Amino acid sequence: LLESRENRAPISLSRIATCMRRKTCWMNPAKTTAPIAVIVGEVLDDIRLSKVPKGLRVCALRFTRSARERIVGAGGDCLTFDQLAMIAPTGKNTFLMRGRKKGEEKYKHFGAAGVPNGHVKPYVSSRGAEVGRGKR
Repeated sequence: LLESRENRAPISLSRIATCMRRKTCWMNPAKTTAPIAVIVGEVLDDIRLSKVPKGLRVCALRFTRSARERIVGAGGDCLTFDQLAMIAPTGKNTFLMRGRKKGEEKYKHFGAAGVPNGHVKPYVSSRGAEVGRGKR
């Protein structure tokens, strides 16, 4: 749990809902309960998700206020890792997830700028005076 900020990538509520829907669509609700989504990072609210699935159980390091309200409002649970250790000490019926590590701004600048078919974002948006002098 003591990871660098880069390894604690945030994840949106819509991504959790989509992954858990894929995970539980074939399960028989009478026999088994839906797994607990475990995220080592922050859970963010997503306004594009109009309806949060019922009974969504999520364990994370942090929740935004609106994400917590929406999960609890839909009949789900927001758990801490201490609570998860009491519920599932062996990790059975849990689903480990994480956000996009390469979603940070800095990764858009990696690579060689100006290369044909290269989609690297330059650090400076305008080249300033060198364009005016006819350099480029």
